[in-house]
Amino acid sequence: MKSFTYERPASAAEAAAAVARNPNAKFIAGGTNLLDLMKLQIETPTHLVDVNGLGMDQIEPTPEGGLRVGALVRNTDLASDARVRKDYAVLSRALLAGASGQLRNKATTAGNLLQRTRCPYFYDTAQACNKRQPGSGCSALDGVSRQLAVIGASEACIATHPGDMAVAMRVLDATVETVNAKGATRTIPMAEFHRLPGDRPEVDTTLAPGELITAVTLPKPLGGAHIYRKVRDRASYAYALVSVAAVVQPDGSGRAAFGGVAHKPWRVEAAEGEMARGAKAVTARAFDGAKPTHDNAYKLTLAERTLSAALTEARA
Repeated sequence: MKSFTYERPASAAEAAAAVARNPNAKFIAGGTNLLDLMKLQIETPTHLVDVNGLGMDQIEPTPEGGLRVGALVRNTDLASDARVRKDYAVLSRALLAGASGQLRNKATTAGNLLQRTRCPYFYDTAQACNKRQPGSGCSALDGVSRQLAVIGASEACIATHPGDMAVAMRVLDATVETVNAKGATRTIPMAEFHRLPGDRPEVDTTLAPGELITAVTLPKPLGGAHIYRKVRDRASYAYALVSVAAVVQPDGSGRAAFGGVAHKPWRVEAAEGEMARGAKAVTARAFDGAKPTHDNAYKLTLAERTLSAALTEARA
């Protein structure tokens, strides 16, 4: 790990300003992803801005009937909150499907949204990776791509977003609250928060330099049956080959978002109109235009079967 300087700001705006004025600075909270990347010298910040002392660790009701989840709420606390378990069960289940208990005790809501891809070529500094080193190429294109994206990718990158929480947040239509160096705030719909790679795969989100996440807001509860199904190579502590977050209403209508298939949680609202016709109809539309590799074409069938299992569970 390379040397770095460190500070603990007194406010969210001060933290944002500290990172905005230093292009080699990073926020740190739980550090469950950043510290690993620093040890591998994939991330090499020269300055760390510790936001743990800024509060932002409460789950509070909103006037609209939803919940406002502070950026520093730990994954364990969010998953176990009685209101989340009752009204946003898909989120609780997604969180419990991710990582280990020890990591969930440290990982934060904001950090979970910002975690970087687990593409093996991103983690191997001997391989070309446009996400790690822009312009170097993408070794995954001609390499082993079994775990990688089948839709929304580009010639520059076929990595996937690794998280579970973001998939549930996407199906719930959550919004991300931020503050910048001048103290100005904004909200970003989850649908617009993560980027597809295009020709800038090194940029994961639509956050501006130095912009700090302060909270995530969940809208009024949707009701219905909440299901999160995750298919992976082993039963625990593994990233999704395909995951499905589904909210299904008694009349058969519903929502579905997929993980493990794209650079961001993948949800096509137009496909949800096919929910009553079954998983095959939904996935045919949701994955229209998919361009799988020879290694990962199985994910299209797996997505259909995983959604089918989720719908069967919900309707039972």
